[in-house]
Amino acid sequence: QVQLVESGGGLVQAGDSLRLSCAASGGTFSTYDMGWFRQAPGKEREFLARINRSATTIYTDFVKGRFTISRDNAKNTVYLQMNSLKPEDTAVYYCAARRRIGLWDYWGQGTQVTVSS
Repeated sequence: QVQLVESGGGLVQAGDSLRLSCAASGGTFSTYDMGWFRQAPGKEREFLARINRSATTIYTDFVKGRFTISRDNAKNTVYLQMNSLKPEDTAVYYCAARRRIGLWDYWGQGTQVTVSS
């Protein structure tokens, strides 16, 4: 069983930067696809970014140029660097892992990011 724990959320002002971390345990991290998602109150969870075992990245259009996903296999950790934050970025941010293309198999509990104007 894979366990994921997010950290690094908090309260920031518009225009600030924040780096989220997701630590994985219970599996072989270097073989997983890892992703970041977010969910705002009253809205559906939305995809943000993905990084595969080869470190190839995919981003949804509305975060390109502001958010960067990366991984450190030696630390079993995936990161989301968020720059130029906006109030509409306020949400709970989740990391996820999968062994194969398809459904995401494992999820963390999320970390709250709040951006004030």
